[in-house]
Amino acid sequence: MKTSLFSFIAITLLLASSCNENAKKTVVQETTEQPKSVVKVPNSWITSRVEKTRERLHSSDAGKVVWQAMEAHGGLDKWYRNGPIFFRFNYQPLDGGTPRDTYQAIDTWRSKARHYQANDSTSQYGWDGKDAWVIAKDSTVFPYNTRFWSLTPYFFAGQPFVLDGNGVNLELLDQRTHNQRKQDVIKVTFDEGTGDAPDDYYVLYFDSETHILSVIRYIVSYPGYFKDGGHLPEKFMELNGEQLTDGILFPKEYKTHWLTEEELPGEHITNITLSDIDFKSNLEDGFFKAPEDAKILKGL
Repeated sequence: MKTSLFSFIAITLLLASSCNENAKKTVVQETTEQPKSVVKVPNSWITSRVEKTRERLHSSDAGKVVWQAMEAHGGLDKWYRNGPIFFRFNYQPLDGGTPRDTYQAIDTWRSKARHYQANDSTSQYGWDGKDAWVIAKDSTVFPYNTRFWSLTPYFFAGQPFVLDGNGVNLELLDQRTHNQRKQDVIKVTFDEGTGDAPDDYYVLYFDSETHILSVIRYIVSYPGYFKDGGHLPEKFMELNGEQLTDGILFPKEYKTHWLTEEELPGEHITNITLSDIDFKSNLEDGFFKAPEDAKILKGL
């Protein structure tokens, strides 16, 4: 009986792995086909944006910390010149929440996204800069708010580069210690009207010597979840491991905890892995546009 059970588990895991690998192959093929025209930003625009960001960040002590972090992670100029980014973000809650596992491509210049279900690349959703859209047989395929999740993984994977935009406010807080190392601490808030959840805030820990991001504390105040205002309690996300892709440094995994009253990591509630990172400089122009057979989502 035990042997049969173990065999069943092994076969199930093998089939799941095969489905994931087939989905990955499909996505990779779709994102590497030779296009007629590509998603492209003129080099002069990148140079201008990077210089304006450098000047703005150097105007405050908090900004200088963030600029140092951008440099330590590979540099904002390289980040944009690499082109759109592709990665797998596998979010596995430990508290009964909904798992979310997708391959995704992001236009880092315009903040557009396209996700593919990890075990079925025909199930997709995204954000084209104007509309959220989804392609799925029914609502059970993605039992979570796909508009909210379209850019959420990117905002974690793209730190600290995603802090270069307008409407981002930085405040330097007192230094803290994490894993017995000194950390420079920056609080990030947003101007009203910035994105779908301007009431979100982040508290970022950067290693004082290496300037590498080590902790992301944050709240979720998305109006689609909190129609009358409010937010979830603050979370404490530890970044672990390192992986270098085309000169840009990323973590390998994130471990999320509830934040305690002492502002320390409490109950461990989520494991996240970041993998299959690649920059796609030859994505088809229009790749992020909602497909003709997609359902356009209304509201938050």
